[in-house]
Amino acid sequence: MRILLATDAWEPQVNGVVRTLTKVMAELRAMGHEVDVVSPDQFPTFPLPTYPEIKLAIGAYEPVQERFKSFEPEAIHIATEGPIGLAARRICLEWKLPFTTSYHTRFPEYVSARLPLPLAAGYTYMRWFHKPSGRLMVATPTMRDELVRHGFRNISPWSRGVDTDVFKPRAEGDPDLFEGLARPIFLNVGRVAVEKNIEAFASLDLPGTKVVIGDGPQREELAEKYPEVKFLGAKFGDELARYFACADVFCFPSLTDTFGLVILEAMAAGVPVAAFSAPGPIDIIPGSGAGVLAPGQTDGLREACLACLDIDHATVRKFAEGFSWRACAEEFFKNLQPYPEPEKTRFWRRLRRLARIRRKTAA
Repeated sequence: MRILLATDAWEPQVNGVVRTLTKVMAELRAMGHEVDVVSPDQFPTFPLPTYPEIKLAIGAYEPVQERFKSFEPEAIHIATEGPIGLAARRICLEWKLPFTTSYHTRFPEYVSARLPLPLAAGYTYMRWFHKPSGRLMVATPTMRDELVRHGFRNISPWSRGVDTDVFKPRAEGDPDLFEGLARPIFLNVGRVAVEKNIEAFASLDLPGTKVVIGDGPQREELAEKYPEVKFLGAKFGDELARYFACADVFCFPSLTDTFGLVILEAMAAGVPVAAFSAPGPIDIIPGSGAGVLAPGQTDGLREACLACLDIDHATVRKFAEGFSWRACAEEFFKNLQPYPEPEKTRFWRRLRRLARIRRKTAA
């Protein structure tokens, strides 16, 4: 099948959304599908206000339209709600093409944490964006229930995966990347930004050493406010995996993620996870034997971190082995709504004929 992905989140951005999309597209290609990705690196861009690492495309509509015409997709997935997603959505509605969308980021909460805008405004926009979608894919049952309460519909599950060959427990003889720091090591990995609630972790009274890996707009402020916390900057690939494997506990304080891919990466490294009772952790951790949830979303995180010290790392790793990117890609593919036969052939043939007529008229 020819599958077109329209996304405002793509490399060189480093986050869970990009990792999910790149892994799933790679798996789809390995399964024999043809994939075309429309992403910001193909356009002039401007930095997202308050978050310059994220680039937004300029003038996307006409180039995206040409990509549709040249690729003739049989299924279209719009992953994000930015300029590229808006352009693809407009084209699908104008041409009456079925499409699917996904909910990767709690956008209303994200905006409300940064700007003086009410949550209701963010949810109004998100409902408008996703309403025409044939299927809105979400990562967890908790996120599904939350969106249903906010008036969303056509919701389908799309879980996540982890590369257990890259993220794995530390082998005997491997160097300790935290050598010289007081144990235990409590680790957090992710964007150092206000919506990630990292200050809730940095402020905890814990034994040993707290370590934050990642970069972002709040890093300098938090490093100055919490000098005892080690801010090591961004790490990638195999190096990042080794840092995971050398930790004792992974702490995930975010309240705005829809899943939290780093949770699975920590677990694949055999590291138990402490988190608040929020979407993502509440769907992964209970009953897993691989972590501990705080009872709410404001307190109890310290106790959850300490309780994780008693969890067997082999049990944690075994739980993570139940997730794979192939299963994630298969679930994504099952959710797609391809243009039905034989209408798709007639549609693209008619579109090519109209394009030839327009070119002749212009000439």
